[in-house]
Amino acid sequence: MGKMKFLLQRLLDMNYKAMLDKIGSIHKKTGRSRLSILRDMQQCAVKYGAGYMDYDLFEMYNLTPEQRDTYLTRGRNNEFVLKYNEKDSIGDLDDKARFNARFQSFLHREWVPVTGENREAVLAFLGRHPVFMAKPTVGSCGRGIEKLNAADFPSLDALYDHLVEQAPRLELEEVIRQHPALDALYPDSINTARVVTLRGKSGHVYFVAAILRIGNGGKFVDNFNNGGMMAPVDVETGVVQKPAIDKQKNLYTEHPATGTAIQGFALPDWAAAKELCVQAAQAIPQVGYIGWDVCFTPDGPCLVEGNQYPGNDLYQIPAHTPDKIGMMPVFRAIEAEEARRNG
Repeated sequence: MGKMKFLLQRLLDMNYKAMLDKIGSIHKKTGRSRLSILRDMQQCAVKYGAGYMDYDLFEMYNLTPEQRDTYLTRGRNNEFVLKYNEKDSIGDLDDKARFNARFQSFLHREWVPVTGENREAVLAFLGRHPVFMAKPTVGSCGRGIEKLNAADFPSLDALYDHLVEQAPRLELEEVIRQHPALDALYPDSINTARVVTLRGKSGHVYFVAAILRIGNGGKFVDNFNNGGMMAPVDVETGVVQKPAIDKQKNLYTEHPATGTAIQGFALPDWAAAKELCVQAAQAIPQVGYIGWDVCFTPDGPCLVEGNQYPGNDLYQIPAHTPDKIGMMPVFRAIEAEEARRNG
């Protein structure tokens, strides 16, 4: 019933113009008729839970049925979210201020919410951190995040008034000082690792995937959907395995701004970063499937945020999967191990 409800909701919410544009683009690439592409999309939606975006991004038109079945589609990802994340317990991940309060010991930086009723606390923070990050408490893809400098305002009171206009959905954070190795890779953004964990009913925490997200183009965010690039990381070693790719599908073996090698880049303190994620994953047992954004500092790794709906797209890009095998074998192996652990 959950699968059918998801498909029906997707049909209601679908951007049909965008779908037709994708069909036209695939038609030009493959020479297949638009009708046959549409029919194939429909079959993939029903059989694998793949939307038209999945179909295009994973190039499912080039995959055999066996290969298609290895991909973590949006529909399948939704099923894992519903299975492992209780709806009543996800609020501490959806809201950045609530996340910071719940995971304070994993942040290793100061922060303060802007509520309109805590003037003295905000002014004290601004006095200690005249350059800071201002983040909407609800949002994704790095949208709405600003790096502000108190020197650009007539006074701290004027800056406070500017901030409170955006309250109550705003929080301020101390600027993170990243590890010199990540600074050498790209200094204009905090480059983070998205580490996906799954906490099974047994209480054991499994590592699903890891991706290094890197800023580019002078932007101070590393998000793939906001000008950044990303590259797959070996979960065991913390070493980048493939070239980075951006939204336009350009590949980079080294960063265009710094010349630092991306493929083969070793994340510092990787064992500590994994342990950080294991400990954080135990904090809310009712939310078992989480994508952690981990930052690396000179003093060790820390959390930036957690995502209760880890995306399904970043880990299965065709440029990174030459064998045309997606993420489902990883999930199936985890669930088989869970069945063994639970007897």
